[in-house]
Amino acid sequence: MKLEELRALLQQAPYDAMVLTSEISRRYATGFPSSAGVVYLSAQQAVLFTDFRYAEAARAAVTGFEVCEVSSGTSYTALVNERIGQDGVKTVALEDKMLTHAAYMTWAAALHASAVRLEDGVERLRLCKEDEEVSRIAAAQRIAEQAYEEVLNDIRVGVTEREIAARLTYLMLHYGAENMSFDPIVVSGANSSKPHGVPGDKPFAAGDFITMDFGCIVEGYCSDMTRTVALGHVTDEMQTVYDTVLQAQLAGIACCKAGVTGKAVDAAARRVITEAGYGDAFGHGFGHGVGLEIHEAPTAGLRGEAPLPAGSVVTAEPGIYLPGRFGVRIEDMLYVIEDGCINLTEAPKSLTIL
Repeated sequence: MKLEELRALLQQAPYDAMVLTSEISRRYATGFPSSAGVVYLSAQQAVLFTDFRYAEAARAAVTGFEVCEVSSGTSYTALVNERIGQDGVKTVALEDKMLTHAAYMTWAAALHASAVRLEDGVERLRLCKEDEEVSRIAAAQRIAEQAYEEVLNDIRVGVTEREIAARLTYLMLHYGAENMSFDPIVVSGANSSKPHGVPGDKPFAAGDFITMDFGCIVEGYCSDMTRTVALGHVTDEMQTVYDTVLQAQLAGIACCKAGVTGKAVDAAARRVITEAGYGDAFGHGFGHGVGLEIHEAPTAGLRGEAPLPAGSVVTAEPGIYLPGRFGVRIEDMLYVIEDGCINLTEAPKSLTIL
């Protein structure tokens, strides 16, 4: 239970209580999604403050936390100060990484206790996913894959990038997603050399590579996948580039296990691309963590100095991008375990020519 983990963190920390103000941290702590609210947690109390819009639903859904409805005109800081007084709290940790500097200073000035930085306390807990969290990520991935399989039937000459991005969005919602992990990326032809290109009105043409990067959310947890397909035919170079990216991804996956640094996993994949002569065309990292946020710790890239922990979920997404010509990216999600990793992505990744 997340409350137990947070309480254990609190026992080890140099502060008496914590206040969680970000939507992500509130959801992690309580399991309840809302656009407004504050969590107060001490050794004595666990409280979710929220307003009239969410109070009834929160009382029905949240366990372990007192749900306190905030009346109009009452500030969150006043309510937190009331609990601080009840608990005799001297120091309170605030989410310094989630608050703007101005908001942090406003909270710090208003509290009847010394404010300190929470730093990455909650993020460290989120690194290692419980079975239920992994199941939600996998469920989101199954929906994304169902949408992908169906959208392949819509790809033909003359259809635009924007149309396929919209179709992916519709299909993922249709099959049960609560939202998108991010706006789908659909880029084709010369546009596919842009790793985060924005879908436009470019129509697909015979001989195009079409890269689709997308994912959805199930019970708060994100999925993320990328597939590159071809329309009609490919050149020998396009086939070579695709095969190189696939072999690089497989090399990184083979290296990925608990205790190995993200940098080492990235290096295993990067070596394949470099030896094929495309080293300068792979400008981003091998992967990133996925969970309640689409980009979170840990990092599997050039700056990934920390060992990957068992229980983390990271993407495997090497690519080669040749400006003005074409690009290829293939992306899966990996669940890191002690002796390797489990690929949460089931969609085929041999080159599909439509």
